[in-house]
Amino acid sequence: MRVLWTLLKVIIGLAITIPVALLALALTAGLVGTLFALLVIAFKLAIVGVIGYGVYRFARAIFAPSHTSRPAPIREFPPAAAPDPYYDAALRELDTELGVRPRG
Repeated sequence: MRVLWTLLKVIIGLAITIPVALLALALTAGLVGTLFALLVIAFKLAIVGVIGYGVYRFARAIFAPSHTSRPAPIREFPPAAAPDPYYDAALRELDTELGVRPRG
């Protein structure tokens, strides 16, 4: 009797487990299939984008005027004619606060 009861429990467990496992397998396959389809669509869009960019660059090279003008050179500031009196005064004040000998 004990063997029959154990066999009945195993049969009930399998009767519950097998359909649930098949459902989980179907959901997993659907999810993987969906992700694969999205991957294929993204790859197709990438190919179309690369082809479109190539056509754009080709058309621009043929139809756009070439710009050979160079940018204006950067102007440099002329050297200061005389030292800044405010800067010198600030240095003297800082020297007196720090107790450093005045600069020559």
